[in-house]
Amino acid sequence: MSEQAHREPLAAGEPLPDGGDQAAVTALRRLHPATPVLNGWKWFALAVAAIGQNAVRDLNYKLFGLQVLAALVLGVVLGMFSWWFTKYRIEGEELRIESGFLFRRSRRIRIDRLQAVDIVRPVLARFLGVAELRLEVAGGGKTEAPLAYLNEPGAQQLRAELLARAAGLDADTPEAPEHQLVAVPPGVLLASTVVSAPFLTAVLGFVVVAIASVVVGEIVGLAFLLPWALGGLGVVWRQFVGEFGFTVSESPDGLRIRKGLLDTWAQTVPPGRVQGVEIEQQFLWRPKGWVKLSVDVAGYGGKGSEGQTSSTLLPVAPWPVARALLERVLPGVDVDGVARVRAPRRARWLRPIGWRYLRHGVDDRVFVSDAGWLTRRTAVVPHVKMQSVRVTQGPYQRLLGLASVHVDTPVGPVNAVALHRAPEVARDLVRDQAERSRLARRTAGPERWMQRRMAVAAVPPDAVAAPRSAEHAEGAVRQDYPEGGIRPDGDGDSAVGGSGSPSA
Repeated sequence: MSEQAHREPLAAGEPLPDGGDQAAVTALRRLHPATPVLNGWKWFALAVAAIGQNAVRDLNYKLFGLQVLAALVLGVVLGMFSWWFTKYRIEGEELRIESGFLFRRSRRIRIDRLQAVDIVRPVLARFLGVAELRLEVAGGGKTEAPLAYLNEPGAQQLRAELLARAAGLDADTPEAPEHQLVAVPPGVLLASTVVSAPFLTAVLGFVVVAIASVVVGEIVGLAFLLPWALGGLGVVWRQFVGEFGFTVSESPDGLRIRKGLLDTWAQTVPPGRVQGVEIEQQFLWRPKGWVKLSVDVAGYGGKGSEGQTSSTLLPVAPWPVARALLERVLPGVDVDGVARVRAPRRARWLRPIGWRYLRHGVDDRVFVSDAGWLTRRTAVVPHVKMQSVRVTQGPYQRLLGLASVHVDTPVGPVNAVALHRAPEVARDLVRDQAERSRLARRTAGPERWMQRRMAVAAVPPDAVAAPRSAEHAEGAVRQDYPEGGIRPDGDGDSAVGGSGSPSA
């Protein structure tokens, strides 16, 4: 994203600055008229809270009412000004957004750098029939110039147009059809959340305080007990509500993710824009063989709750289901088939229990690393997506003759590290990985994914057919979520072959 000085709209027939065709320029459009209300209510609530504290202290409720009315009027007026001066349009290969009534800003977003396009519908926006369009751009650490708010048909149409242009297709190309790949049952989602580490930690704290209260004869630690319990329930609530109705569908323009009970999300992640994948398996998920898939997509970044939500490709699923989806994201990659090399035995001085689970592997397409004892994590990074590779060695590692190799990707959940390797192994790995990345980039296809994956559009509709009824949908979910866990991993001292578990 770049900010440029404000320029007047192009006249009819005037050539574009980059020599493009004037026909590619759309008319300047405004956001939905309900935007001032939806954007202003948060600031209005803060103003009421601040004014209310003084009113309660002074017991001057008449003044409080007048101040609230003034804040409401001021918020509406400012919101109207902001809405009136905010416009957007497509100019050739850029999305242009004009905003500001005191200080004018003109933002231009290159369409070919779009990594993902999301449609978000907060609760209030759903009642008004509007939606927010969020654009994730390569190199951005947060959402780039969100368009809040558009009417729902307009948001879907603009998303389809942006994705078509980014894919190298005509702007008037209709929205690509889709077929459902995975639907997460609400019961499985709730069960996986209840047995997750944050919730169980909160329950354990509650039990400890309760036992201590019985022994002492009075309630102890109440100041810590209530926030702890509420925190555990909050984890369950946020995850369940945020991931409720989670579905993943495939279309020629990418994977489409829909989720949310109150605030609904509709994400589109174009194929080829995934920088890396993390496979996570918590301790109590192992009997069911459940795993979670997260992805690095340039532009999402960050470790906040919103970034983690945007990076979730599949909140919970048995490994066979997750593996099938992983093959859609990274075609030709077989995580189970990548042979692993275990860390040397002297690494146990730094990881007394978990050293046996420190492994890494490489094949012609990806770099894979395993780590974790209670929560097992497997990072998968295609060679063509690697940003850099480096060696680190701490003071204790130097004493033990160990070093770690980091394969870097854009900021996100994927952490691909070969921990505690012999220095000579680390040096060879860095050299080989740099060469593999160079060769992969040289042979990579065009950046526009539709030119690289036109074959996706030819997928037979019965390959992964979408459910046609409620009964059919339930049957499909049951088939996708079979009983049974992940196969146990192979045994061995140093070389570990591909196993049924991604991180076992």
